[in-house]
Amino acid sequence: MKYQNMVKATFIERPNRFIAYCDVAGEAIKVHVKNTGRCKELLKPGSMVYLEKAINPNRKTPYSLIAVEKGDLLINMDSQVPNAVVEEALKSGMITLPNLEGPITKIKREQTYGQSRFDFYGEAGIEKFFIEVKGCTLEEHGVVRFPDAPTERGVKHLEELIGAKEAGYKAYVIFVVQMEKALYFTPHKERHPAFAETLKKAAQSGVEVLAYTCKVTPESLEIVAPLEVRL
Repeated sequence: MKYQNMVKATFIERPNRFIAYCDVAGEAIKVHVKNTGRCKELLKPGSMVYLEKAINPNRKTPYSLIAVEKGDLLINMDSQVPNAVVEEALKSGMITLPNLEGPITKIKREQTYGQSRFDFYGEAGIEKFFIEVKGCTLEEHGVVRFPDAPTERGVKHLEELIGAKEAGYKAYVIFVVQMEKALYFTPHKERHPAFAETLKKAAQSGVEVLAYTCKVTPESLEIVAPLEVRL
């Protein structure tokens, strides 16, 4: 995944989920935040951030906030990009889905099943599968956690994946860790116990739980390596 026209700036404040103010070349500019999560551990006054300049010169927010420096980590916090990097990794072979008997022959975004819309539907020969993708930006002492806020929608997706598995589909949930270094991934039990419990139940039901770290630059995001999952 590539970005264009990137600018380095200093984070000032975030008055609501959708906008922030950043210092761009000495001027306070209102920018679009491409992540509605809390991100309080990332967006601190004085933090170095990277903004993508909008193509439309008439847009109310001339930049979108893409990435932030946290210590020696560069973290991509664009919540709209994990699906794109998963699709790229599936097509390149960087992600190999376990327990498929043959190569993937079809991959399609946004497929309704039951009461949910999964991120991907795919086929590998006669086998059919669903994939749900979650982006992760919350890091604590090298441990990556999800979610950073309660997500009833996330619980619903996991329950639907369990149902799909029971109906004969292969089912996967992929956590895209939007940073390069991490010790392992684990659900955030303190933030949302129900999500952690349902994720464990999903794994016990045969849903494959996968996590991958990414190479992050101000201009790009790319899946590079599998990460240990601890439930």
